[in-house]
Amino acid sequence: MDEHTFLTNRERAVDYLNSLDKVYVNDQFLNWDPENRIKVRIISARAYHSLFMHNMCIRPTEEELESFGTPDFTIYNAGKFPCNRYTHYMTSSTSVDINLGRREMVILGTQYAGEMKKGLFGVMHYLMPKRRILSLHSGCNMGRDGDVALFFGLSGTGKTTLSTDHNRLLIGDDEHCWSDNGVSNIEGGCYAKCIDLSREKEPDIWNAIKFGTVLENVVFDEHTREVDYTDKSVTENTRAAYPIEYIPNAKIPCVGPHPKNVILLACDAFGVLPPVSKLNLAQTMYHFISGYTALVAGTEDGIKEPQATFSACFGAAFIMLHPTKYAAMLAEKMQTYGATGWLVNTGWSGGRCDPYPYPCNEIPHDHHAYDCMR
Repeated sequence: MDEHTFLTNRERAVDYLNSLDKVYVNDQFLNWDPENRIKVRIISARAYHSLFMHNMCIRPTEEELESFGTPDFTIYNAGKFPCNRYTHYMTSSTSVDINLGRREMVILGTQYAGEMKKGLFGVMHYLMPKRRILSLHSGCNMGRDGDVALFFGLSGTGKTTLSTDHNRLLIGDDEHCWSDNGVSNIEGGCYAKCIDLSREKEPDIWNAIKFGTVLENVVFDEHTREVDYTDKSVTENTRAAYPIEYIPNAKIPCVGPHPKNVILLACDAFGVLPPVSKLNLAQTMYHFISGYTALVAGTEDGIKEPQATFSACFGAAFIMLHPTKYAAMLAEKMQTYGATGWLVNTGWSGGRCDPYPYPCNEIPHDHHAYDCMR
């Protein structure tokens, strides 16, 4: 869109927010690396949106809040109010607009809280490479002896599950920066899928769901307030957003040394990829730019059967520059700091997954790499 259209939508959002008796304002940070921290201000109409971003961004101390000053980026979230469908460039009553020059984001016509989280992630994909810092759609954890692993992957491939390993320190589950100082989490919270969640399978995520956690799309008993995590009647994409400190072995501050292992995750529903492959640098760049996975139910609206998809850098929706820019930076950092590349199939190996019309005895459920990874 052009500048005039952005300002039209911005005016509409600001007018709506000004018409309310109460608005919520969050002043928070992105990036745990103090040298490259970004100050963000989120102005929203709903307590839900405010609490979501309180959990997902880095929470300042009282002293930091006192001296917060002018933010580097501002979000005007008027998602309860639609955009004007007759405004130039509008294709529906929903519009999510980022103006990098003004360092502002405007949300109209959608109350999905993830627009704020992922909008800011897109902004980081623009700002950080300008500082020669690589922004990454990845999970990250660290062994007790300081070995850091990055887990790249699209939604539903296992970033949160595999990075939240009680034998390793959690640095973050979704968004990171890799600078000359090492790795740092962009966020201050986790956004975990909770379909079929159980205490036995994922105890840390289960225990993180307590007062202050935001649950999205789940179904619960109105009398007992007990959540049924197996209920998919709203959607399979049920979520929990909680501060990272709710994970007992989170590493605070969420920073670590340079990664030793770079793991590319693909949920292959077609049974083609081997469970684990060791990659050289060229292969790592190839798979990073390809960003292959199979979309399975629970990640995208309307997906009932698996579909192959390719998302450059495992985050095509967020990248602002050409994919090869990020791939070259990744290869350079891996070479400089001696990281090893791996491709891990968290889907099916040796046969397709269930929705295909094959006899049950031909589908090797015991080869499901997602269960084998732990």
